[in-house]
Amino acid sequence: MKLVVQVPCLNEEKTLPLVLKSIPTKINGVDEIEILIIDDGSTDKTIEIAKNHSVKHFVRHAGNQGLARSFRDGVNRALELGADIVVNTDGDNQYPQEKIPELVKPIVEGRADIVIADRQTAKIAHFSPLKKLLQRFGSFVVNKAAGTNIPDAASGFRAYSRKSLLRLNLVTTFSYCMETIIQAGVKRLAITSIPITTNPKTRESRLFKSTWQHVRKSTSAIVRAYIMYKPYMIFLSLAFFLFVAGLYPFIRYMLFVIEGVGGSHLQSLIGGSILLIASFLSLTLGIVADLIRINRVLIEDQLERTKEQRYKK
Repeated sequence: MKLVVQVPCLNEEKTLPLVLKSIPTKINGVDEIEILIIDDGSTDKTIEIAKNHSVKHFVRHAGNQGLARSFRDGVNRALELGADIVVNTDGDNQYPQEKIPELVKPIVEGRADIVIADRQTAKIAHFSPLKKLLQRFGSFVVNKAAGTNIPDAASGFRAYSRKSLLRLNLVTTFSYCMETIIQAGVKRLAITSIPITTNPKTRESRLFKSTWQHVRKSTSAIVRAYIMYKPYMIFLSLAFFLFVAGLYPFIRYMLFVIEGVGGSHLQSLIGGSILLIASFLSLTLGIVADLIRINRVLIEDQLERTKEQRYKK
Protein backbone atom coordinates (compact mmCIF):
# COMPACT_ATOMS: atom_id res chain seq x y z
CA MET A 1 0.00 0.00 0.00
CA LYS A 2 1.37 3.37 -1.06
CA LEU A 3 0.77 6.66 0.76
CA VAL A 4 1.36 10.05 -0.85
CA VAL A 5 1.46 13.04 1.49
CA GLN A 6 0.74 16.17 -0.51
CA VAL A 7 1.73 19.60 0.80
CA PRO A 8 0.24 22.68 -0.91
CA CYS A 9 2.73 25.56 -0.56
CA LEU A 10 2.84 29.27 -1.23
CA ASN A 11 6.07 30.84 0.04
CA GLU A 12 6.55 28.42 2.93
CA GLU A 13 10.35 28.48 3.18
CA LYS A 14 10.25 29.20 6.93
CA THR A 15 7.82 26.47 7.99
CA LEU A 16 8.22 23.78 5.31
CA PRO A 17 11.30 22.22 7.00
CA LEU A 18 9.23 21.63 10.15
CA VAL A 19 6.52 19.95 8.08
CA LEU A 20 8.89 17.71 6.14
CA LYS A 21 10.86 16.64 9.22
CA SER A 22 7.70 15.63 11.10
CA ILE A 23 6.15 13.47 8.37
CA PRO A 24 6.48 9.81 9.49
CA THR A 25 8.73 7.55 7.46
CA LYS A 26 7.09 4.31 8.61
CA ILE A 27 3.41 3.52 9.17
CA ASN A 28 1.83 0.15 9.98
CA GLY A 29 0.02 -1.23 6.95
CA VAL A 30 1.77 1.17 4.56
CA ASP A 31 4.60 -0.13 2.41
CA GLU A 32 5.75 3.11 0.80
CA ILE A 33 5.50 6.81 1.70
CA GLU A 34 6.09 9.58 -0.85
CA ILE A 35 5.94 13.36 -0.37
CA LEU A 36 4.46 15.59 -3.05
CA ILE A 37 4.91 19.37 -2.99
CA ILE A 38 2.31 21.48 -4.79
CA ASP A 39 3.98 24.84 -5.41
CA ASP A 40 1.23 27.38 -6.01
CA GLY A 41 3.41 30.14 -7.45
CA SER A 42 6.00 30.53 -4.68
CA THR A 43 8.60 33.24 -5.13
CA ASP A 44 10.84 32.24 -2.23
CA LYS A 45 13.05 29.16 -1.66
CA THR A 46 10.20 26.71 -1.05
CA ILE A 47 11.23 24.37 -3.89
CA GLU A 48 14.93 24.54 -3.04
CA ILE A 49 14.22 23.67 0.59
CA ALA A 50 11.98 20.77 -0.44
CA LYS A 51 14.70 19.37 -2.69
CA ASN A 52 17.23 19.73 0.15
CA HIS A 53 14.92 17.51 2.22
CA SER A 54 14.99 14.81 -0.50
CA VAL A 55 11.54 15.55 -1.93
CA LYS A 56 11.36 14.16 -5.48
CA HIS A 57 7.83 14.88 -6.61
CA PHE A 58 6.46 18.33 -7.46
CA VAL A 59 3.48 20.03 -9.06
CA ARG A 60 4.35 23.61 -9.98
CA HIS A 61 2.08 26.52 -10.87
CA ALA A 62 3.64 29.54 -12.57
CA GLY A 63 1.16 31.77 -10.72
CA ASN A 64 -1.19 31.44 -7.78
CA GLN A 65 -4.11 29.15 -8.70
CA GLY A 66 -5.74 28.80 -5.28
CA LEU A 67 -6.21 25.99 -2.81
CA ALA A 68 -8.90 24.09 -4.71
CA ARG A 69 -6.83 23.89 -7.92
CA SER A 70 -3.72 22.96 -5.93
CA PHE A 71 -5.60 20.14 -4.24
CA ARG A 72 -7.02 18.86 -7.52
CA ASP A 73 -3.66 18.96 -9.33
CA GLY A 74 -1.97 17.31 -6.36
CA VAL A 75 -4.52 14.50 -6.32
CA ASN A 76 -4.08 13.88 -10.04
CA ARG A 77 -0.31 13.66 -9.62
CA ALA A 78 -0.62 11.43 -6.54
CA LEU A 79 -2.84 9.02 -8.47
CA GLU A 80 -0.31 9.01 -11.32
CA LEU A 81 2.31 8.00 -8.72
CA GLY A 82 0.13 5.03 -7.78
CA ALA A 83 -1.20 6.30 -4.45
CA ASP A 84 -3.58 4.06 -2.53
CA ILE A 85 -4.03 6.77 0.10
CA VAL A 86 -3.51 10.52 -0.20
CA VAL A 87 -3.02 12.72 2.86
CA ASN A 88 -3.42 16.45 2.45
CA THR A 89 -1.62 18.62 5.00
CA ASP A 90 -0.42 22.23 4.91
CA GLY A 91 2.92 23.95 4.39
CA ASP A 92 2.45 26.34 7.32
CA ASN A 93 2.87 23.53 9.88
CA GLN A 94 -0.60 24.10 11.30
CA TYR A 95 -1.27 20.37 11.43
CA PRO A 96 0.62 17.75 13.49
CA GLN A 97 2.10 15.45 10.86
CA GLU A 98 2.89 12.87 13.56
CA LYS A 99 -0.86 12.15 13.56
CA ILE A 100 -0.77 10.87 9.98
CA PRO A 101 -0.64 7.20 11.11
CA GLU A 102 -3.89 7.72 13.06
CA LEU A 103 -5.38 9.63 10.13
CA VAL A 104 -4.80 6.82 7.63
CA LYS A 105 -5.56 3.93 10.01
CA PRO A 106 -9.33 3.75 9.29
CA ILE A 107 -8.58 3.62 5.56
CA VAL A 108 -5.84 1.00 5.95
CA GLU A 109 -8.26 -1.12 7.98
CA GLY A 110 -11.03 -0.66 5.39
CA ARG A 111 -13.35 1.20 7.80
CA ALA A 112 -13.44 4.51 5.96
CA ASP A 113 -12.94 6.14 2.57
CA ILE A 114 -12.20 9.62 3.96
CA VAL A 115 -10.82 10.66 7.34
CA ILE A 116 -10.96 14.30 8.43
CA ALA A 117 -8.95 15.61 11.37
CA ASP A 118 -11.02 17.42 13.97
CA ARG A 119 -9.00 20.43 15.12
CA GLN A 120 -11.31 20.81 18.14
CA THR A 121 -11.75 24.47 17.21
CA ALA A 122 -13.39 25.33 20.53
CA LYS A 123 -9.98 24.79 22.15
CA ILE A 124 -7.87 26.78 19.67
CA ALA A 125 -6.61 29.82 21.57
CA HIS A 126 -6.12 32.19 18.61
CA PHE A 127 -9.66 31.62 17.30
CA SER A 128 -12.02 34.39 18.39
CA PRO A 129 -15.42 33.47 19.90
CA LEU A 130 -17.09 34.60 16.65
CA LYS A 131 -14.82 32.41 14.53
CA LYS A 132 -15.45 29.40 16.79
CA LEU A 133 -19.19 29.97 16.47
CA LEU A 134 -18.98 30.30 12.69
CA GLN A 135 -16.87 27.14 12.45
CA ARG A 136 -19.48 25.16 14.40
CA PHE A 137 -22.33 26.61 12.39
CA GLY A 138 -20.54 25.94 9.09
CA SER A 139 -19.92 22.32 10.04
CA PHE A 140 -23.58 21.99 11.08
CA VAL A 141 -24.78 23.28 7.71
CA VAL A 142 -22.41 21.02 5.75
CA ASN A 143 -23.44 17.98 7.78
CA LYS A 144 -27.12 18.73 7.16
CA ALA A 145 -26.49 19.08 3.44
CA ALA A 146 -24.31 15.96 3.22
CA GLY A 147 -26.02 13.73 5.78
CA THR A 148 -22.71 13.33 7.64
CA ASN A 149 -21.49 13.94 11.18
CA ILE A 150 -18.11 15.67 10.86
CA PRO A 151 -17.14 17.97 13.78
CA ASP A 152 -14.73 20.12 11.73
CA ALA A 153 -15.84 20.37 8.12
CA ALA A 154 -13.32 23.13 7.32
CA SER A 155 -10.27 21.12 8.36
CA GLY A 156 -7.79 20.60 5.52
CA PHE A 157 -5.86 17.82 7.27
CA ARG A 158 -7.40 14.79 5.60
CA ALA A 159 -6.80 11.31 4.25
CA TYR A 160 -8.52 10.01 1.12
CA SER A 161 -8.61 6.48 -0.24
CA ARG A 162 -7.87 5.90 -3.91
CA LYS A 163 -11.49 4.81 -4.39
CA SER A 164 -12.87 8.07 -2.99
CA LEU A 165 -10.57 10.23 -5.13
CA LEU A 166 -11.67 8.42 -8.29
CA ARG A 167 -15.29 9.23 -7.43
CA LEU A 168 -14.91 12.85 -6.31
CA ASN A 169 -14.97 15.71 -8.85
CA LEU A 170 -14.22 19.27 -7.79
CA VAL A 171 -15.72 22.29 -9.53
CA THR A 172 -15.21 25.00 -6.90
CA THR A 173 -12.32 27.44 -7.20
CA PHE A 174 -12.24 28.49 -3.53
CA SER A 175 -11.72 25.48 -1.27
CA TYR A 176 -12.26 21.77 -1.67
CA CYS A 177 -13.15 21.19 2.01
CA MET A 178 -16.91 21.69 1.95
CA GLU A 179 -17.58 20.38 -1.55
CA THR A 180 -15.80 17.05 -1.05
CA ILE A 181 -17.80 16.36 2.12
CA ILE A 182 -21.12 17.07 0.40
CA GLN A 183 -20.14 14.96 -2.60
CA ALA A 184 -18.92 12.14 -0.37
CA GLY A 185 -22.16 12.21 1.62
CA VAL A 186 -24.30 12.11 -1.51
CA LYS A 187 -22.20 9.29 -2.98
CA ARG A 188 -22.41 7.29 0.27
CA LEU A 189 -18.68 7.21 0.88
CA ALA A 190 -17.68 6.29 4.44
CA ILE A 191 -16.40 9.38 6.29
CA THR A 192 -15.02 9.55 9.80
CA SER A 193 -12.83 11.88 11.86
CA ILE A 194 -10.12 11.80 14.52
CA PRO A 195 -9.36 14.49 17.12
CA ILE A 196 -6.07 16.39 16.89
CA THR A 197 -4.41 19.37 18.52
CA THR A 198 -3.03 21.93 16.08
CA ASN A 199 0.45 23.41 16.25
CA PRO A 200 0.97 27.06 17.27
CA LYS A 201 -0.07 29.61 14.64
CA THR A 202 2.78 30.67 12.33
CA ARG A 203 1.03 33.16 10.03
CA GLU A 204 -2.34 34.55 8.96
CA SER A 205 -4.42 32.58 6.51
CA ARG A 206 -3.82 33.35 2.84
CA LEU A 207 -7.02 31.70 1.71
CA PHE A 208 -9.17 34.68 2.67
CA LYS A 209 -8.65 38.29 3.74
CA SER A 210 -11.28 38.38 6.48
CA THR A 211 -13.66 36.14 8.39
CA TRP A 212 -16.64 37.51 6.48
CA GLN A 213 -15.01 36.85 3.13
CA HIS A 214 -14.47 33.28 4.26
CA VAL A 215 -18.11 33.00 5.33
CA ARG A 216 -19.33 34.42 2.02
CA LYS A 217 -17.18 32.16 -0.14
CA SER A 218 -17.84 29.08 1.99
CA THR A 219 -21.58 29.70 1.85
CA SER A 220 -21.43 30.05 -1.93
CA ALA A 221 -19.48 26.77 -2.23
CA ILE A 222 -21.95 24.92 0.04
CA VAL A 223 -25.03 26.22 -1.80
CA ARG A 224 -23.57 25.43 -5.23
CA ALA A 225 -22.61 21.90 -4.20
CA TYR A 226 -26.01 21.29 -2.62
CA ILE A 227 -27.88 22.55 -5.69
CA MET A 228 -25.74 20.35 -7.95
CA TYR A 229 -26.59 17.16 -6.07
CA LYS A 230 -30.00 17.88 -4.50
CA PRO A 231 -31.64 20.53 -6.72
CA TYR A 232 -35.14 19.11 -6.25
CA MET A 233 -34.96 19.90 -2.50
CA ILE A 234 -34.31 23.56 -3.25
CA PHE A 235 -36.85 24.06 -6.01
CA LEU A 236 -39.62 21.88 -4.55
CA SER A 237 -39.32 23.68 -1.21
CA LEU A 238 -39.49 27.02 -3.02
CA ALA A 239 -42.49 25.84 -5.09
CA PHE A 240 -44.34 24.74 -1.95
CA PHE A 241 -43.63 28.04 -0.19
CA LEU A 242 -44.84 30.09 -3.18
CA PHE A 243 -47.94 27.89 -3.55
CA VAL A 244 -48.94 28.41 0.07
CA ALA A 245 -48.17 32.13 -0.19
CA GLY A 246 -50.25 32.31 -3.38
CA LEU A 247 -53.31 30.66 -1.80
CA TYR A 248 -53.63 33.34 0.85
CA PRO A 249 -54.50 36.22 -1.55
CA PHE A 250 -57.01 33.95 -3.34
CA ILE A 251 -58.73 33.01 -0.10
CA ARG A 252 -58.69 36.67 0.94
CA TYR A 253 -60.25 37.66 -2.41
CA MET A 254 -62.96 34.98 -2.11
CA LEU A 255 -63.90 36.31 1.32
CA PHE A 256 -64.26 39.79 -0.15
CA VAL A 257 -66.41 38.36 -2.98
CA ILE A 258 -68.68 36.71 -0.41
CA GLU A 259 -68.99 40.10 1.30
CA GLY A 260 -69.86 41.66 -2.05
CA VAL A 261 -66.76 43.89 -2.32
CA GLY A 262 -64.56 41.69 -4.48
CA GLY A 263 -64.32 44.21 -7.29
CA SER A 264 -62.32 46.63 -5.17
CA HIS A 265 -59.76 43.99 -4.19
CA LEU A 266 -58.54 42.72 -7.56
CA GLN A 267 -54.94 43.24 -6.36
CA SER A 268 -55.33 40.13 -4.18
CA LEU A 269 -56.38 38.10 -7.22
CA ILE A 270 -53.44 39.46 -9.26
CA GLY A 271 -50.92 38.92 -6.45
CA GLY A 272 -52.11 35.37 -5.85
CA SER A 273 -51.92 34.59 -9.56
CA ILE A 274 -48.34 35.85 -9.75
CA LEU A 275 -47.29 33.74 -6.76
CA LEU A 276 -48.97 30.60 -8.12
CA ILE A 277 -47.34 31.08 -11.52
CA ALA A 278 -43.96 31.46 -9.73
CA SER A 279 -44.72 28.25 -7.83
CA PHE A 280 -45.42 26.40 -11.08
CA LEU A 281 -42.20 27.74 -12.62
CA SER A 282 -40.22 26.63 -9.55
CA LEU A 283 -41.72 23.17 -9.83
CA THR A 284 -40.79 23.07 -13.52
CA LEU A 285 -37.25 24.21 -12.77
CA GLY A 286 -37.01 21.53 -10.10
CA ILE A 287 -37.94 18.83 -12.59
CA VAL A 288 -35.46 20.14 -15.17
CA ALA A 289 -32.71 20.49 -12.53
CA ASP A 290 -33.30 16.93 -11.37
CA LEU A 291 -33.00 15.64 -14.92
CA ILE A 292 -29.71 17.54 -15.20
CA ARG A 293 -28.62 15.96 -11.89
CA ILE A 294 -29.36 12.50 -13.27
CA ASN A 295 -27.35 13.31 -16.38
CA ARG A 296 -24.49 14.53 -14.16
CA VAL A 297 -24.53 11.24 -12.24
CA LEU A 298 -24.23 9.29 -15.49
CA ILE A 299 -21.38 11.53 -16.68
CA GLU A 300 -19.56 11.15 -13.36
CA ASP A 301 -19.90 7.36 -13.56
CA GLN A 302 -18.25 7.47 -16.98
CA LEU A 303 -15.60 9.87 -15.66
CA GLU A 304 -14.83 7.45 -12.85
CA ARG A 305 -14.22 4.68 -15.39
CA THR A 306 -11.99 7.03 -17.38
CA LYS A 307 -9.97 7.83 -14.25
CA GLU A 308 -9.62 4.14 -13.44
CA GLN A 309 -8.12 3.56 -16.87
CA ARG A 310 -5.89 6.64 -16.71
CA TYR A 311 -4.51 5.86 -13.25
CA LYS A 312 -4.47 2.10 -13.68
CA LYS A 313 -1.84 0.53 -11.43
